[in-house]
Amino acid sequence: MKNSILTKNVIWLRNEHRTTERRSPLLPDGAKALINAGYTIVVERSRKRIIADSAYAAAGCHMVDSETWVNAPKNAVILGLKELPTMPEHLQNTHVYFAHAYREQKDWQKLLSRFKAGKGELLDIEYMTDQDNRRVVAFGFWAGYMGAALALIHWNNKQSEQARYLDHSLLPFNNANLLNKTITQTNISGKKPKVLIIGANGRSGKGAIEILKQYGAQITCWGREHTKNIDRTALLDHDIMINCTFITENIPAFLRHQDLISDTRLSVVADVSCDPFSSFNPIPLYHDTTTWDDPYITIKGIDRDKTLDIIAIDNLPSLLPREASEEFSELLLPHLMTLKNRDKDPVWSAARDCFNKALTLMESESKYWQRLNSKIKCDLHAVK
Repeated sequence: MKNSILTKNVIWLRNEHRTTERRSPLLPDGAKALINAGYTIVVERSRKRIIADSAYAAAGCHMVDSETWVNAPKNAVILGLKELPTMPEHLQNTHVYFAHAYREQKDWQKLLSRFKAGKGELLDIEYMTDQDNRRVVAFGFWAGYMGAALALIHWNNKQSEQARYLDHSLLPFNNANLLNKTITQTNISGKKPKVLIIGANGRSGKGAIEILKQYGAQITCWGREHTKNIDRTALLDHDIMINCTFITENIPAFLRHQDLISDTRLSVVADVSCDPFSSFNPIPLYHDTTTWDDPYITIKGIDRDKTLDIIAIDNLPSLLPREASEEFSELLLPHLMTLKNRDKDPVWSAARDCFNKALTLMESESKYWQRLNSKIKCDLHAVK
């Protein structure tokens, strides 16, 4: 590695570990702007990223092999989107990505333990918030757009009783025009669905509204006030439900198994928020994400002839990687500009505070279980 990389203000764009992830949080124009602002930009080569390696090289980035971030200088900020590989055990750098570890999701303690062991830091993009506690950067619009599009495609297929598009492995659409063509081709019946969007006022909800309007859907919009005392009769009187909520506390479940009876209309759910591993999951009918290879699961109701198909893909915007990357990178770039002075930036401070609170929670829970195990051992010894 060249000595010039071992300077301050290094941002290292890693190749995504997930094989289906083609998005990028930083585009070549943004990289060039950062270089002009005094940053050193390192980019790992990638065969799957929607933007070609040559475009980053032309922008003046240092190109390195994939997954070499594990040997990056300690001062480098490692930038990505989705989960890290399970190794190395110790994470010494500052990492910026969506970790999904602060609401006690699956393996959250293992991940945070790796940061603690390596004295690294996690600045989770999901918790980059302004002084009004609003997220400043997200893929939300395209998540909602794509989730609603898949739900529409699937519902269209069910109406026409033709081969189902989602019965096969998904591939990314290189652009929105190709997605629109697919939706049009599946609408053989000519029917228009009645769709409920929960969380319609947020970015994801607006994305869902955008695509559904294009195809003449009858749209019902619910906000937070509608989820406090759910009108289940009204909810179930829709063909499709799109969940775009961001839940951080226990609320009544949107859908329960006892709701799935033969005379209910609802047949397709797109869970854009997709947080089945959280104790706050508002759709506790499923407990794992669906995938590009298996895009939906079918839940049987209490009546055998009633079924509900749930789409719960946790990287929906990757199915439109170019549009999603363009919007997201534009939102993120101003904050990447302040990374070298992040102690003075309230957005980065908010992300750091969430990381520190999560570490404190993990440590307190660990001490609780240690005390409990110690007491159990003492009690067993007394019995003997």
